[in-house]
Amino acid sequence: MMRYALYAFCLAATLGSALMSVRSPGWLWGLGVFGVLAALGTWDVLQRRSTLRRNYPVLAHFRYGLESIGPEMRQYFIEADTAEVPFSREQRALVYQRSKSVSDVRPFGTLQDVYGPDYEWINHSLLPAPHVGHDFRIMVGEGTAHPYSASVFNISAMSFGSLSANAIRALNHGARLGGFYHDTGEGSISPYHREYGGDLVWEIGSGYFGCRNADGSFNAERFAENARDPQVKMIEIKLSQGAKPGHGGVLPAAKVSAEIALTRGVPMGVDCVSPAQHSAFDSPLGLLQFVARLRELSGGKPVGFKFAVGHPWEWFGIAKAMLESGLLPDFIVVDGAEGGTGAAPAEFIDHVGVPMHEALMLVHNTLVGLDLRKRLRIGAAGRITSAFDIARTMAMGADWCNSARGFMFALGCIQSQSCHTDRCPTGVATQDPRRWRHLDVSDKAVRVAAFQQNTLKALRDLLCAAGLEHPQQLGPEHILRRVSPIEVRSLAALYHFLKPGDLLGGIPEHAVFRAFWAGARSDSFAAPEKVQAMRASKSV
Repeated sequence: MMRYALYAFCLAATLGSALMSVRSPGWLWGLGVFGVLAALGTWDVLQRRSTLRRNYPVLAHFRYGLESIGPEMRQYFIEADTAEVPFSREQRALVYQRSKSVSDVRPFGTLQDVYGPDYEWINHSLLPAPHVGHDFRIMVGEGTAHPYSASVFNISAMSFGSLSANAIRALNHGARLGGFYHDTGEGSISPYHREYGGDLVWEIGSGYFGCRNADGSFNAERFAENARDPQVKMIEIKLSQGAKPGHGGVLPAAKVSAEIALTRGVPMGVDCVSPAQHSAFDSPLGLLQFVARLRELSGGKPVGFKFAVGHPWEWFGIAKAMLESGLLPDFIVVDGAEGGTGAAPAEFIDHVGVPMHEALMLVHNTLVGLDLRKRLRIGAAGRITSAFDIARTMAMGADWCNSARGFMFALGCIQSQSCHTDRCPTGVATQDPRRWRHLDVSDKAVRVAAFQQNTLKALRDLLCAAGLEHPQQLGPEHILRRVSPIEVRSLAALYHFLKPGDLLGGIPEHAVFRAFWAGARSDSFAAPEKVQAMRASKSV
């Protein structure tokens, strides 16, 4: 049968090479090559785990080999320059160019389909604003003892452990060179975060790494010791992550090295667990009390929380707790479902959580409706790489933007999507020293800073073209989106924006608020009674 032809040929070639090698030693190479293939085919026939290999001995391995390089073949030869899977070649090229400070101009015309659905643009003015500086900043925690002037473009949360030592060094060095912040991720503050002294936002996750007791509970003394470090500018409580919200994590014992154990405050050689939920609080009011406690323990530094929006009533419960208690975070970071991660279950990364645009709008609208928006800041993260991404996000209500994978590209990431294998080809997302030691910290730090600075210069140019001087002047009326070949809407027309105080005098005509605002509770994250009753009726 034809499916055994290659196997039979290898057997015959092995026998023939063996006979010929008796007369001529030059045939030993054939004996070796065909002998290995014949042995492989014999094993394929005898094994029982793979039907394909039993039916197509030797030949099946060619399929496996081609399949293994399929992503690379598609990325380099098949995918369009604008295909976002998850980042397009066009997006990656822009980051590479700006990180290297080489020309990012393009000839001939746009690759975008300007008449296709979802095409977006910013309208320009016949009276462009004069060029001003590009170091746009936002003051966070103005009522605290140590307010922080944050750039509008910063490094999003990525932990030491998911990124290599040299990647962390280069990011922090770049943050210092460029004058923006570096979020530690929930893996705490490693020695590599401290070497270059760049501004840090310390992220506190459910594992309380760097500030935990032996049983995994929160340790106030350890927190205060780290939080009062002058390098730490703000503290961010991580409630959930865009790529895998509602899902805890486990760093296997084999990967808990001495450095990671020291950084996180966990025993070496034992599974390092990040629970799905926090143990320091279990209600919206409890969260805000924890925020106030961390602000006090840190000596008065800005404290906020990051979350991916899920059940609307849970966010509404937090908002009601703010209104009723008067306890406010200094900032909120909205993480979109399109966010990245080192590893997440397929269903979570594809189908759990609210995308950033809708999530940001819900958070912004709620705070506006309660007349609280001016009292705290909002950051946003979710596939941001360009100045237009920043402009659109700030027009929708954000005060600043964070990017993780954009800065990974600046480090040299090629989107091989092998972060979870520990075999990152560029030394960015690996703990293998044979790989990450080749990542040159000094060179990549300059690229990190250059990417951020050149992106802000591009943002300045966009603003000036629109007749504006600061991104805070951007509103939803400035961004246009095509919704059909013959219809265009501004974001102001597409989205329902609340007016200040709308939620104080009743429930506005907005589907989500109509359905869930009244039942949300400040003392519990539990579903409203209406939802619980509906669930009960379905189970009867």
